[in-house]
This record gives sequence, structure tokens and C-alpha cells, in this order.
Amino acid sequence: TVGTQTDYRDGEAQTDPYSPEYVVPSGSVSELLTLATLTWGRGLPAGLAEVEMIERAREKRAWEATLPSMENAAQIAKRRKMMDDMERKEWAFREQEIEKLQEVRLEVLKKLLRRREENQNELDAKRLDDHWQNHQKAKEEKIKKIQHDCALMLRKLIAKRKNVMGKLERRDIIKEYTDFASQTYAPLSRIGYFPDNHSEHYVVKNVYLSTFAGLCELEASLPDSVTQVKIKAPKPKYTTTKTGYIKRSARLEVELAQVHQ
Repeated sequence: TVGTQTDYRDGEAQTDPYSPEYVVPSGSVSELLTLATLTWGRGLPAGLAEVEMIERAREKRAWEATLPSMENAAQIAKRRKMMDDMERKEWAFREQEIEKLQEVRLEVLKKLLRRREENQNELDAKRLDDHWQNHQKAKEEKIKKIQHDCALMLRKLIAKRKNVMGKLERRDIIKEYTDFASQTYAPLSRIGYFPDNHSEHYVVKNVYLSTFAGLCELEASLPDSVTQVKIKAPKPKYTTTKTGYIKRSARLEVELAQVHQ
């Protein structure tokens, strides 16, 4: 099935390469033993740096073969001079390696600083964007309030201009009853009318609904058609037409029944 795995997966079967046992003959030094410190994942498979290290080891063994013997004082002085020169070369090479390593670390540090600066810039931009959005929202709300106050003041000014001279007008009852937004139909609470008051006047109070005997009497007065539901059986569908042919729907129902069986 889909959920089954094999016993030998690629990830479990992949191991480090096998290193067999070896025997070194007496009096000989194998070149491969100089690479015994390299293991799989740490120097193996060999890259450019490992090849350069092998070449330097070969050059050092060739140089050691050219060293003079220590038989007399002149040979000893020459040998010491050659060893001092080789030591200076090794120190110079080591300094170059340290400088390369420092350059690599400096590049990594530069990348980390650049990435941190980019993240900080993104955070600053997001913070500024949020701040700008908040200011825009406050600005829109303030403009909306100003427009609302402006419309309110305009309505007040228009209402005052209708009666500039301050003349007293008589009540027009016909106009009030023709306008459904007038105080007759929709009185305001600020002039002393509260529509929620005295709402208990609209509650239906009936003796038939407040007592059990009234409910029984009300139920007895109902017709039988309300309490006893009569269901008419549906008429069977005719499977044949007036001319005596079987309808297509009936044939399909028979075929479906056969398939179901």
C-alpha cells in the first residue's frame, strides 16, 4: 500500500565508505598514511585545498631528502640554515592561510550585517507604513466629522432662512397629516414623547389565554379540521397513455429496478 516502506531505504543504507585494515611493512613509510587524518565528510572526497596539502607534503618530503648529513660543523650549519628558511616559508604560508580565513569570516560578517540592516529597514518601513495608515484613518475620521457638522449647520441655516422675519405661523393640521415624517406620525423624544412608555397597553389580555379552563374552552370551539389533520392519499401515476402506450418514464423505472436487483 501507499503507507508501506521497504526495510532497506536509501537514507538508512547510505553509510560512510568502508576502510579496510592495513599492514605497514617494516622499513617503509606509505604515502597514504599521511592522509589518515582525513575522513569522509572531513576532507574526503578531496577538494582543491586537500590536493594543495598533499602537494606541500610531497615537496616537504623531497626537501627532507635533500638535507645534508650531520657529520661535520659545516654540514650542520648548512642544515640549520635550510631549516630556518623552510620554517620562514611555513610561517609565511600560515600567515596567508590566516589572512584568507579572516577574509572569509569578514565576508560572512558583512553578509550578516547587510542582512540585519535589510531586516531593520523592513521593520522601519512597516512601522512607518502603520503609522501613516493610522494618521490617514484619523484624518478620514476628522474629515467625516467636519462634513457631518457642516451638513448639520447647513440644515440649521436653511431652517432659519425659511422664517427670517420671525413671523408666527399657524398650525397646518392638513400638512402635518399628509407628511408621514411630521410630529403626528413620528414624534421625537427630545420634545417629551417616549414611544417605549406605556407599552403594556398593547399587550393582549384575554381570559381564554390566562386560565386553563379558558384554553380548554377555546380548544373546544375550534373546528375539527384544525385539531385533526386529514391526509389524502396521492393518486397513483398512470404508466400508460390514452392511446395505450407505456410512458418512457415508466420504462426507465422498470429498467432501473432490474439493474438494482
